[in-house]
Amino acid sequence: MMIRDVLLSEYGKTSSRPSPVNQLMTDFAVGFRDGCDINLGVGYVNERTIPHQQIQIACEKVLAHPEKYRAALNYGGAQGSPNLIASLRRFHIENRIGGITEQTLNNRDIVIGANGATSLLESITHLLPAGIIFTADPMYYIYCNDLERKGFKVVAVPEDDEGLDTERLKAKLAALGNEKEAIRFFYVVTVNNPTCTILSNTRKQKLVDIVTRLSYEVGQKIPLFFDNAYSDLVHDSTVEPLVSALCYDTLGIVYEVGTLSKILAPGLRIGYLIGSKGPFLNSIIQRTSDIGFSAPLINQEIASYLLDHGIEAQIETVNNGYQQKAKQVKTWMAKLLGDNIQECRGGSAGFYFYLTLANVATGATSDFFKFLTRTTRHEAVDGPSDAQHPKVIYIPGEHCVHPNGDMVEVGKRQLRISYGFEELPQIHTALKLMKSAIAYSQEN
Repeated sequence: MMIRDVLLSEYGKTSSRPSPVNQLMTDFAVGFRDGCDINLGVGYVNERTIPHQQIQIACEKVLAHPEKYRAALNYGGAQGSPNLIASLRRFHIENRIGGITEQTLNNRDIVIGANGATSLLESITHLLPAGIIFTADPMYYIYCNDLERKGFKVVAVPEDDEGLDTERLKAKLAALGNEKEAIRFFYVVTVNNPTCTILSNTRKQKLVDIVTRLSYEVGQKIPLFFDNAYSDLVHDSTVEPLVSALCYDTLGIVYEVGTLSKILAPGLRIGYLIGSKGPFLNSIIQRTSDIGFSAPLINQEIASYLLDHGIEAQIETVNNGYQQKAKQVKTWMAKLLGDNIQECRGGSAGFYFYLTLANVATGATSDFFKFLTRTTRHEAVDGPSDAQHPKVIYIPGEHCVHPNGDMVEVGKRQLRISYGFEELPQIHTALKLMKSAIAYSQEN
């Protein structure tokens, strides 16, 4: 008798096949050679920005003061550590993060995710019914891929140099007609991943106004989620100070997702959500309880201590480091890649550059990609099988733009590179190899 395999849900079936970026990174990681190959695709923070010694001190302080950091090595409550929530509240108010004041937070609450900001985004997909989601294009491909595997329809609106284009958004909303009632939420990354385009305050306010009017039109509050993962990493002094979208919200539809991964350490896994008190926030808390009570309490208490002791200096150090790297990498790109770059976004915040090449395809089947991954099958290019030349990994633009969106064609010539994780000498080598890859592409 034939026995069928494990019965999977629809989501299980789609998840049994790795996403394109998952497969890309997995394939590269299998043969990655430390000290030889260069990874500009990974979104890791730079190791030098992680305050190793301060984290060690914080851990010791937490364990030495059980009267304040109660049962720090035990389970925690589903909303999160009261100490961390108080520290985050104080951090935002005293440092006027985004112009937030005591009044801004009066009718709102803070919830800590079970495992970083991603766990909060993932919870949203379980708590809201499937339907239409609006986001920017290029999009945060990891989350948008997850949304579509869970049955949501993602509508991606192209961005310009101020972020998601609200005029094009209005046109797409008008085209929906009665289907507007199927809109479930809007998701916008304020310093976009992959492009690191900074959403301007004017554009942010327009988004809040549009979704507020839409909520009244359909008779239902439609959540507007702003992902602030990189908002603390604005290292260009010429950029206007970012204003929190909470300051523009009169209906209680704005939620901000924050993280301490970029300014402290990803390994602490601290993500948080700020939004109006009510059923939705309550459902997030219950979801956190269902999947593991809370983030590790010791990590939360360490983060609380760090927020209360020297966080301003830490953020300044982190931003100074990324600013110096961004300037140097931009200089090298101009010198080495020159007119081959049609457009360059990023460099003012976060740690990505998003490039559009003039006449060179960048996808996984392109000569450019094959040259950099040493898969041309020409030994002169790839090197001998037992000692291949250095490889360079990046994120092709074809994975960053929505496959049914307006940017499919231009996405074939785009790529995201990170100047976060690797050090400058390795990045310089990678850019020189990219110059050679462009030449190889134009010859073939």
